[in-house]
Amino acid sequence: MNYIVLDLEWNQSTNGGPEMPGIPFEIIEIGAIKLNRDGAMLSEFSKLIKPSVYKEMHRVTSRLIHLQMQELERGEPFPEVMESFLQWCGEEEYLFCTWGSLDLTELQRNMRHYKMTPLSEGPIAFLDAQKLFSLAYEDGKSRRSLENAVDQAALEKDIPFHRAFSDAYYTAKLLTKMIAEKPNVLKNVSFDIFHPPVSREKEIHVQFDSYVKYISREFADKQEAFGDKEVISSKCYLCHRNLKKKLKWFTLNGKHYYCVAYCDKHGYFKNKLRLRKSEKDRVYVVKTTKQIGEEDVAVLREKSGHAKELHRRKNRSRRETKMKKQLKNSQEGD
Repeated sequence: MNYIVLDLEWNQSTNGGPEMPGIPFEIIEIGAIKLNRDGAMLSEFSKLIKPSVYKEMHRVTSRLIHLQMQELERGEPFPEVMESFLQWCGEEEYLFCTWGSLDLTELQRNMRHYKMTPLSEGPIAFLDAQKLFSLAYEDGKSRRSLENAVDQAALEKDIPFHRAFSDAYYTAKLLTKMIAEKPNVLKNVSFDIFHPPVSREKEIHVQFDSYVKYISREFADKQEAFGDKEVISSKCYLCHRNLKKKLKWFTLNGKHYYCVAYCDKHGYFKNKLRLRKSEKDRVYVVKTTKQIGEEDVAVLREKSGHAKELHRRKNRSRRETKMKKQLKNSQEGD
């Protein structure tokens, strides 16, 4: 298996909002390095793309990547560059690797704009080198800039940053370092979910060292999602038993939901559920389950109590508003 280390540069509208629905960022450069499974470089790819959506360079983009619109006019149309890139990736099995989690989503948005065949019908597994660097050398939560990580790793900086090829080059150097020094960290794959799973059978269930992740198919809305048994279930990923909840599902912001379940053999487990909107304006669920201690349970219990109080206040406010409206309508009727 090979690694395709990818980086993109893109332009956007100069008026602060997307001028073309469905494509807020237009890709203007693709850079990539192909590595083998041992981290040795096999080949490279670098092409400029002639814009067709945003034909005026955003000032921030121009300042960051030092690229002018006149240079881009000499580039090739996106569909041609993309076809060339996919041919370069080759027939041998490969895994994309990017610095951060945005590139594959924007790549697929641009492909959709040009009505190209999707990279995949569902989620795409890839390596987020930014996350992996933190897992390998730091606390697993912090996220460094690419240049900062190169400095931290004491790697030579022999070409300028902030162009697609150069950033792919430095990401590849960091990936090669991790392959050599921390190969186990590469088990922590990420998933681009531009296309959620198309059916229950295609849903993602993946187990890592300290947690499991579930990515659901699409649902019409939140109510339908929470009506699905798999979405709201709590399971011990060590002995695979269904668990009873000690803290039922609660939320503080309407986006992230939590519950706590207990296994007689392995203790407490925290479930975190995130509702996300798909490109079709439907919803899907990303749920993680992690083993926790009693101190974490106490924190979540306090948050659950706070969530209940917020819910009571909201309901009370709604009742008061409804009563005032009814009273006003009654007085107007008199």
